[in-house]
Formats: sequence, C-alpha cells, structure tokens
Amino acid sequence: MKFVLIADFFANQILGGGEINNEELISILKEMGHEVKPINSRFVSLNFLEEHKDYNFIVANFVQLSSAAKSGLLEKKYIIYEHDHKYLRDRNPALFENFLAPKESIINYEFYKDAKAIFCQSSFHKSIVKRNLNLENITSLGGNLWSEESLRLMKEISEKDKKKSCSIMRSDIGHKNTAAATKFCQAKKLDYELVEDKNYHNFLRKLGSNEKFVFFPKTPETLSRVVVEARMMGCSTITNNLIGATKEPWFECKGAELIKIIRKKREEIPQMVEREFR
Repeated sequence: MKFVLIADFFANQILGGGEINNEELISILKEMGHEVKPINSRFVSLNFLEEHKDYNFIVANFVQLSSAAKSGLLEKKYIIYEHDHKYLRDRNPALFENFLAPKESIINYEFYKDAKAIFCQSSFHKSIVKRNLNLENITSLGGNLWSEESLRLMKEISEKDKKKSCSIMRSDIGHKNTAAATKFCQAKKLDYELVEDKNYHNFLRKLGSNEKFVFFPKTPETLSRVVVEARMMGCSTITNNLIGATKEPWFECKGAELIKIIRKKREEIPQMVEREFR
C-alpha cells in the first residue's frame, strides 16, 4: 500500500510523545513493505492531494491543516490518528462537566464524520470522543508504539535497583501540573526528584531510577506515554483519574510483563491501519 502521513510536526522537529509514536508507525509500515510519505500539515495543498490521489492518508495532528486541504481530504480515503481532542476549539474536554462540550464548542465535525476510522489512544480517550461526536467510526488502539531500542532499554532499567524516591516530570506546560506533584511529595514528606532531559533515553534512565512516579495532569491524558513508560520500567505510579492508561486491562502489569504486551502493539496497531484501507 501507499500512505501519506500528515502531521503538524515530526520527531526530528519536536520530540513529543505523539511525534515519537508517529515516527514509529512510519518505520513499521515501511518495514512491512508499504510506501509512506510524511508531510507537515501546513504544506498539504489541493495540488498535493491530487498528485497523491491513489494514496491512503493517515491524518495525525492537523491544527495547521488548511480548510481547503481538509475539504479535499473528504474525497480521499483517510483515517484520523487522534492524539488529543481536535474536535474541540480549545482541545480540553476537562473544561466541561463529564467531559461533554456544548455543541458550539465542536469543530471539524464533518472531517471526523467522513474518516474511515478515528483511532483513539485508549478506551478512556474513545469514550470522551464518542460522547462529544456520537459517531460510529471511533476505535480504541489501547496503547502506543515504542521502538525496539526503547523497549530494550526500559527492560534493562526495570531490572535495576531503584532509589526510594519519587520521580516528577519537570515541565513548563501548565496542564502537566508539575507544581501539584511537587506539593504532594512535600506534604507526604516523600523524597522526590524533578526529572527532565532533552535526550529521550536519558530521560527514561532518570525517570526509571526511582521507585515511584507522581503525576497529576489537569487535562485528560489520552493514554499518557510517560505513565506507561514508568510502569514498563517497574515503577509504581501515583496519579489522578485523568490517565487513559490506567483504564486499560494491562495497566496492572509492569516491568517485563507489560513490555511484552506493549511490544505486541507494534504488530496490532499497523495491522489495524492496514485493515481500514483494504
């Protein structure tokens, strides 16, 4: 098959969880023998769509996708690989009771409606999208994609002794709520370490060096890669009820057992993408 993957940014531009996941999807699809062309959403034009009319389109983050390009895609075969809530003007369902937004806050409805599938990161994520859009083409992937290299590293870290301390992700992003996690540890008199590193694998080493991970986001985490990473590295987690991963049946597992489950997603998720275009 031939695919175009559309995203606002890619992992060589911004090192975010969605970007890392998308990069791995591209890599796996290529390993399966498919052709995959990545393109930044701001560069998608009607001419580009016409030149690639025999391609299948995977639309990831699309904030920078023009209205004309979205209209053009309605005539193509496409899926939406949803990483958050781009059917809401502010992308934050936590602003509304029971995560149900008023109709005037819904955007991009036709774009979601006409997609062959809307892939969500977890059953929690799917439930919120379904509640707001009331569509039948919404599917939960029940996980994310990690490279074999990252999975091997996390297995190594899971087997090492840990400090009797808590990891807190240092972030300037307000809804990641570093302040609340810090206050929690201080109130409970728990030793803690603020973890950050621009190098992804160094970040994992720091995160997994402590026995607990504390995280209290302000907005729903569609899955929360960092929480899953902590579990794969054998850490206990202290979180709130806004973490998609905690609702998945595999969340009770950790360490090598969880890594084995997540590794299977490297087969399952690309196969789900393939099936939508057959």
